[in-house]
Amino acid sequence: MKQPRSPTATSRGFTLIELLVAITIMSMLALLSWRSLDGMTRTQTLTQQRADELLRLQAALGQWGADLDAVVETGEVPALEFNGQVLRMTRRDSTEVGLQSPGLRVVAWARHTGQWMRWQSPPLVRRDELARAWQRAADWGSRAQLASTDSPGGGNDSAIALFGIDQWQLFYHRGETWANPQSSVGTEAPSGAAADAPPATELPNGVRLVLTLSSGQSLSGELVRDWVRPTLQAGRQ
Repeated sequence: MKQPRSPTATSRGFTLIELLVAITIMSMLALLSWRSLDGMTRTQTLTQQRADELLRLQAALGQWGADLDAVVETGEVPALEFNGQVLRMTRRDSTEVGLQSPGLRVVAWARHTGQWMRWQSPPLVRRDELARAWQRAADWGSRAQLASTDSPGGGNDSAIALFGIDQWQLFYHRGETWANPQSSVGTEAPSGAAADAPPATELPNGVRLVLTLSSGQSLSGELVRDWVRPTLQAGRQ
C-alpha cells in the first residue's frame, strides 16, 4: 500500500534564474507601457496645442475681417492707410445699433517682437480726438509697445498680441490687379476728368493679407487671406 506524499515532498520553489527571467519580463512590460503612455500624453499635448493655436488664428482672422467690413469714411483722415509697417483704419464701433453709436474707433495692425498685434482706440466722437488717436496709432506702430498702458496719451487704448509671425504683407486690388498699397496703380483720376483732379481715394476693391507664420509654432508656413469690399458692385472695377 502506497504511502501518501507529504505536502513538502511535492512543493517546489522558484529558482534564481526563473525569478530573474520573470523580473526581466515584468521590467520590459513596464517599460513598454510607460513609453506607450508617454507617447499618448505627448500626442494629446501637441493636439491640444495645435487646436489652441488654430482657434487663436481663426479668432484673429475673424477680427481682421470684421475690422475691414466696418471701415467708414470720415473725411478727416484716410479710412484705410498702410505705410509698410502699420495698417491704420477708422471703423464703426462694434456696439453700434441703428442710429445709436458710441462713436468711431481707430484700429491699427502691426508686427511687434515677432507677434501680430492689434491696437484700438476708445470710441471717438470729436474731430480732435480722432486726429490724436490717428497719431497714437502711428506712434504705436512705429515702436514695439506691448502694453496698452504704454501708449502715450491713450490710457484707454488697448493692444493685444495674437500669434507669432515672421513677416506680413498687404496688397490692394484696384483696377484689375493686385498691387502694393503704396503704389499709385488704380488710383488715377477717371478718364475725362480735369487734369488737376485729385487721385481716387475710395477704398480698394479688396485687400490681400499674406502672413508667414513663425516656424516655432505647431502651425507654420504661409497663409493668404483675401477680403472683398462688401459694397463692391458686380462688374465694377
